[in-house]
Amino acid sequence: MNSSTATTVRRTSRPPRHKGGLRMVAVLEALKGALALLAAYVFISMIHRDVDFESAAENILFFFHIAPGRRLSQAFLNAADKMSDVNVMLIGGLAIAYAVLRFLEGYGLWKQRAWAEWLAIISGCVYIPVEVYKLVRHPSEFHWALLGINIVVVLYIAWVRWDEIKAARLQQPEMVGEGG
Repeated sequence: MNSSTATTVRRTSRPPRHKGGLRMVAVLEALKGALALLAAYVFISMIHRDVDFESAAENILFFFHIAPGRRLSQAFLNAADKMSDVNVMLIGGLAIAYAVLRFLEGYGLWKQRAWAEWLAIISGCVYIPVEVYKLVRHPSEFHWALLGINIVVVLYIAWVRWDEIKAARLQQPEMVGEGG
């Protein structure tokens, strides 16, 4: 090697050190997407049947053992009473959009894409204030679990992103030359 010639040293592949954890989060995101698609299917299928939304809402509350006398239950029943086909289509469309977002995020995390890691951090952080609000208003083990899982996932993905940025900085092209 000539001392006046500069050589660039670069790695092209990303190490798979976070592959397992990212794939676990990817499966979690895909499951959320699948649940959203199922909800969209249920809502959209209601349009083709003459469904009494109020009695359907009562059945849902009964299924989940939620007391109908609670304020949140009453709000749910009132909303069901005001449902129309347009509202159902809107909710179904939003559920489909949410599912597509979750599937995209899951795919990107499975393939270890940086954009998906950023998406996971941002979308996870969006839910934290909502979950804290729910926990303050109605503390329960379920809300604690949701908040805890969300915080752990966000911190893990942020740590992965930080580790990858740090590794990329260490692997930046080094100029070799000017031997001494």
